[in-house]
Amino acid sequence: MVSSIKAVRGMNDILPDQSYRWIHFEQTIHQWLAAYGYRNLRTPILEQTDLFVRSIGEVTDIVEKEMYTFIDHLNNDSLTLRPEGTASCVRAVIEHNLLYGSPQRLYYLGPMFRHERPQKGRYRQFHQVGVEALGYEGPDSDAELIIMCARLWKLLGISGLRLEIGTLGNSETRATHRVDLLKYLEQHRDKLDEDSLRRLYTNPLRILDSKNPALQEIIHDAPKLIDYLDSESETHFQQLQKTLREQDIAFTINLRLVRGLDYYNRTVFEWVSDQLGAQGTVCAGGRYDGLVEQVGGKPAPACGFAMGIERLLALMEQNDVASPPAPDGYIVHQSEDRGEFAWKCAEFLRDHGFDIVLHCGGGSFKAQMKKADNSKARYALIIGDDEVQAKQITVKSLRESTEQVRLNLTDVMQLIRR
Repeated sequence: MVSSIKAVRGMNDILPDQSYRWIHFEQTIHQWLAAYGYRNLRTPILEQTDLFVRSIGEVTDIVEKEMYTFIDHLNNDSLTLRPEGTASCVRAVIEHNLLYGSPQRLYYLGPMFRHERPQKGRYRQFHQVGVEALGYEGPDSDAELIIMCARLWKLLGISGLRLEIGTLGNSETRATHRVDLLKYLEQHRDKLDEDSLRRLYTNPLRILDSKNPALQEIIHDAPKLIDYLDSESETHFQQLQKTLREQDIAFTINLRLVRGLDYYNRTVFEWVSDQLGAQGTVCAGGRYDGLVEQVGGKPAPACGFAMGIERLLALMEQNDVASPPAPDGYIVHQSEDRGEFAWKCAEFLRDHGFDIVLHCGGGSFKAQMKKADNSKARYALIIGDDEVQAKQITVKSLRESTEQVRLNLTDVMQLIRR
C-alpha cells in the first residue's frame, strides 16, 4: 500500500466547519479598516533573507532560530518565508516609492512562518493582520491604532481583552539604559538561565521579557528604561496616555513591555487575553521610526501593529461569534425532464441574490429531503412532474412548522426574502 501524505507539522488545514469563521473575520477586517482610510497591500510570501536580518535584528530569536531559510539553487539566492509582515510592507513601500508626497495607511493579511514548537495558539504557519501607518509622526497616530483595535473587539464580539502600554524611548535612551542594565545583570550572572545568558551581550533588553519564574525578582529590580527617557519620548508617552483617557480606553503601564523585534522605539503596546493560556497576546505593536531608513529608504516615521488571526478566532469561538452559513433553499427534484426546470429555477434564484443548493446524484424524494434538512437550508424547494407542468415550486419550510405551498418563481422569491 502507498503510504498517506500528511500536512507538515505545525501547518494546519482549515476545514469547511472552521473556515466560515475565517470568512466572517476577513470580511469584518476589510470593512473595519476601510472605515479608517486604510488600503490593502499584498506582498510575496518569499523575500530576500537579508530583509529580515536587517529589519528584525540578527540576534533575535526569529532570525537565529525560527526562520525558514533556504538557498534557491536556480540562482543561489538566500530566500526566507516571511516570519512577519512589517518588513515586507516597508520593502514594498520603498521599492514602489509610495511615500513620495504623502503618508500611507496600509494593511495586509495572510500566512507567516516560524519554526517553533507547535502548541495551541502558536503554529509554524500562522496568520496575521498587519496595520501600518507610514509617514505619521505624532502620538495621535499611536493612539488611533489602539482606538481602532478597541472598535474591532466590539465588531467581533470579543470581550475581556486588556491593554498594556509602554515606551522604549529612542536609540540613545536605550544605549544608556543598556550599559546600566548589562552591569546589573552581570552581577546576577550565576542566576540567569541558558536563554538569558545567550542574550546577555547581544540583546539584554529581551531578558526583561523572560517568563521564567526564577528570574522575576531579578527582572523586577533591574534598571527601568522609563527612568532614562529623553524629554521628547516622555512628552510623546504622556500625550498618548492623555488621548487614550479622553477616549475612554482603559490601559495599564507595563514597564517591562519589550517587543521581540529590534526596530521598535517609543510607543509599544499589547492587547492580552487571560482566556488563551500561555499564548495570551492577541495583538501587539508600536512605533518604529528607524525601520524605513534601515531597510534602505529615506528616513520616515512609522507605527503599526499585528494581530494573530488564530488567537482571535479562538476567542470568537469561545464567545460563539459567527454562525455557520446556510443556504436559503435546497432544490429537491425528480421529474421526466431530467432536471431541466430545476436547473432554471436554481439559476433564476441565484440571479436574484439567493444561496441555492441543487440536489445532484439522484435518489428518492425521501432521501433528498433528508439531505435538504442536513444542509441547514431554510426551505426545501420541491420539483416533481406536477410542478414542471405548472411551472411552479412546492415550498416546505425546514425550520418552522408551517404548511407547504405551491408557488410560481416570483412568489417563491418573495417568500424566501420575507
